[in-house]
Amino acid sequence: MGAPHGHRLHFHAHSPVHALSAHTKLIALLAYAVLVVATPAQWWWMFAVWAVAILSVIAVSKVPVSYLAPRMLVEAPFVVFALVIPFVATGPRVQVLGMSLSQAGLTSAAILLTKGTLGVLASLTLAATTEPHDLIAGLRRLRFPKALVDVIANMLRYLDVVTTELTRMRVALTSRGFTARNPRHWAVIARSLGALFVRAYERGERVHLAMLSRGAQ
Repeated sequence: MGAPHGHRLHFHAHSPVHALSAHTKLIALLAYAVLVVATPAQWWWMFAVWAVAILSVIAVSKVPVSYLAPRMLVEAPFVVFALVIPFVATGPRVQVLGMSLSQAGLTSAAILLTKGTLGVLASLTLAATTEPHDLIAGLRRLRFPKALVDVIANMLRYLDVVTTELTRMRVALTSRGFTARNPRHWAVIARSLGALFVRAYERGERVHLAMLSRGAQ
């Protein structure tokens, strides 16, 4: 029965987590993120507690892991950075699979991946269980600066426009028999992304001019 609804990150379902008010979930996410970040590196058992906590929330929310897993790709930059740390960090070295790696770098990489994964999971759970307009209302209820909330609201609306445009371009490429299978096709992808940027910029200018014509500052 569940399916994306209202926004690409939102998963439509009926659960206690979905029913919670948006501002309550925002406060819970902030508290969870602070606790995870503040946990000392030596307290590995505490990270297990945080992992069980967020997995329990996901289970209660009825959001399938298969729905969240592809969206975890947003963590890719952290993963790449974590893989580099053991090679460039200083200090005592250890041999792992024939490679000389820094002990401190391995610890830092593990902590970065752990905290990053927990944070991304918590953020995706919030997005999957809360409609964007509810998030905006929650931010307003928490008395966030009006200008900041307006920027976020416009960003969410414009993000939908850009992703829709990207979907159209992908369908057009597919209908012409294009499939990116090797580096020779990267030039086509690069030109497509360039065209998407130009279209997004032009659309943004039109929106800005329309707002100015209505008296927006």
